[in-house]
Amino acid sequence: MEQTSAPAAYFTNDAVVLGILIAVLAFVFETSSRTTGFWAKFYKYVPSLILCYFIPAILNSLNIISGEQSGLYKIATQYLLPASLVLLTLSMDLKAILRLGPKALIMFLTGTVSIMLGGPLAIFLVSLVAPEVVGGSGPDAVWRGFATIAGSWIGGGANQIALKEVFEPSGNLFSAIIAVDVIIAYFWMGILLFGAGISKRLDERMKADTSAIEAVRKKLEDYSLNIMRIPSLLDWVRLVAVSFISVAVSHAIADIVVPWIETHAGFLDKFSLTSKVFWIVVLTTTAGLVLSFTKARNLEGAGASRLGTLLLYMLVVVIGMQMNLFAIFSNPGLLIVGAIWMLFHAIIMLSVARLIRAPLFFTAVGSMANVGGATSAPVVASAFHPSLATVGVLLAVFGYVLGTYCGYLSAILMQMVAPS
Repeated sequence: MEQTSAPAAYFTNDAVVLGILIAVLAFVFETSSRTTGFWAKFYKYVPSLILCYFIPAILNSLNIISGEQSGLYKIATQYLLPASLVLLTLSMDLKAILRLGPKALIMFLTGTVSIMLGGPLAIFLVSLVAPEVVGGSGPDAVWRGFATIAGSWIGGGANQIALKEVFEPSGNLFSAIIAVDVIIAYFWMGILLFGAGISKRLDERMKADTSAIEAVRKKLEDYSLNIMRIPSLLDWVRLVAVSFISVAVSHAIADIVVPWIETHAGFLDKFSLTSKVFWIVVLTTTAGLVLSFTKARNLEGAGASRLGTLLLYMLVVVIGMQMNLFAIFSNPGLLIVGAIWMLFHAIIMLSVARLIRAPLFFTAVGSMANVGGATSAPVVASAFHPSLATVGVLLAVFGYVLGTYCGYLSAILMQMVAPS
C-alpha cells in the first residue's frame, strides 16, 4: 500500500531498520517465552503477533523509521512471503484441508458482500449528519476515493489501482484515502490477531463447530511429531533451496507471463492477471502444493513450517512499519466513514458466523482474505496454525478475481447515495 509523503525518518538505512525490526522480533519472542511473572500474564491476554505488528507501527508513526522510505516492504512481499508460502504448504494435507467444509467459502463470500454494501451504507449514514465529509464534485468527490478502498478490501492492491484508473480521484483525495485504507485495515488485522489468541473461548461462547479444524490441526501436528528430527546443515540447505528456488522460478515465470498478457490479452487486466504479485503468490502456493505430494514433504521434520513461520513474522513487522497512526488526523472525517464501513463488515461476519456456527478461524481468514489479501490472510491464518496459512492464500487469490467487479458495483452504489 502507498502512503502520503513524509519527512525523512531518523533511521533511513535499511540495514539499520532491519536490525531494529529483528530486535523487535527478538524482544517479543524472548518475553513471550517466559512462563512466570509479568510477561506470562501479559501474553495470556495479548498475543505476541500483535506486538510484532504494532511496535513497528508506533516506530513508523513517531518517524523513527519509515515504511514509505524503506525498501524492505518490497523485499518482504516479493521474497519472504512467497518463500514462507512454499515452506508452510510443504506439509499440507490437501484432503484434510478440503474436509474443512463449505463454511470457509461462505464466510469469505459474506466478507465480500458486506464490504461491497458497507461502503455505500457508511457514506449514506455520514451524509445524514455531515454531508460535507462525503460530498465533493468532480475528481474530489469522496465516493471516487472510497471506490478504490472497495477494490482493495475485496481484492488487493492491483484491484485498487484498477478502480483508481476507472474513477480517477484527485491526488490529494487518493492520498487521504490510502491513509484510511492502511489504518482501518491494519487495525482490523490487529483485532483478528488478538482474536486468534483467545479463539477457543470465543468459539465456545459462539457455540461454533470446530471439529473439522481440530481434526486437521491434530493430523498436521501428529504428522510433524512423527517425522521431527534435529535438522542438519544439509536439511537447512534443502529448506532454503526448495523455498527460494521456487520463488526464483515463480518470478521468472511471472516476468514472462505478465508482459505477454499486457501485450496480447490486455483485457485480462480486469481480472488482475497483469499483477506480478498475483502470479508470484499463485505460483509459489502451487509449488508448495505440488511438493506436498513428493518426498519434499518430509522436510517438515527438519522445521519447514517453523522456518516459514519465522519468515511470516518478519513479514508482520515489515507490514506494521507501513502504518502511520497519525496520518489521518488531517482529515478525520474520512476515518469515521472507514470505521463505520469496517464495523458493518464485522457485524455481518459475526452474525453469519453465529448463524451457521462457523468457528472464528473461518471468520478471521474469510475477512482478511478480503480486507488484507494474499499478503495478510496467511499471517492471520498461521496465527491459528502455521499449516493453515494456505487456506488464507487460496481464499485471497479468489478475492483478486472478485475485487474489480464487486468494487465497481460498490462504487456505483456509493455514487448513488453520496451528496452532490
